[in-house]
Amino acid sequence: MSTPAGRARPVAPAVLALRRLPNPRLTGIGAGLFAAAVMFVLACADWLLFDGSAVVFGVLFLPVSALTAFWVRPADLVTAPISVPIAFAVGIIPISGGTGGFGGQTMAVVTALAVHAGWLYGGTLVAGLIATVRKVRLMRARQRRMLLAAQTARAAGHPQSPSPRAAGQAPRRRQR
Repeated sequence: MSTPAGRARPVAPAVLALRRLPNPRLTGIGAGLFAAAVMFVLACADWLLFDGSAVVFGVLFLPVSALTAFWVRPADLVTAPISVPIAFAVGIIPISGGTGGFGGQTMAVVTALAVHAGWLYGGTLVAGLIATVRKVRLMRARQRRMLLAAQTARAAGHPQSPSPRAAGQAPRRRQR
């Protein structure tokens, strides 16, 4: 549905509220560090407030996964589903409940990762889906820009001979 020229459609209040939220663009390593640091702080808060509740930790892991996937820059989208499970492992250290030195703590972390794998898979799935949808949207936008540029060039009277790769053909080999 189109609107008359010069008149903008009213924007919903929810959309206006979402536009006011921060929109950082983190590098791949920045997104991983963000997720790991936030999960560690949340796990410490969970340990202090809820005595290390795995359900609270898992529920808090899902929005951190989503924010990591939303805030990673487009060139590093593939890193979001990779860094999120690492952040889960870093965050589970304070609430794993290990005793008896390094070996006991390590066994507690491994056990906690195995027991709470559902939350781990869920957060990874959330990050993977968001990153995939973002990548597909970026690819479609790029394709639209390329088609629009080609149509504009043809309309301006500058016929461009499409390169073999742009036309979807393999380049010809030279005959010797």
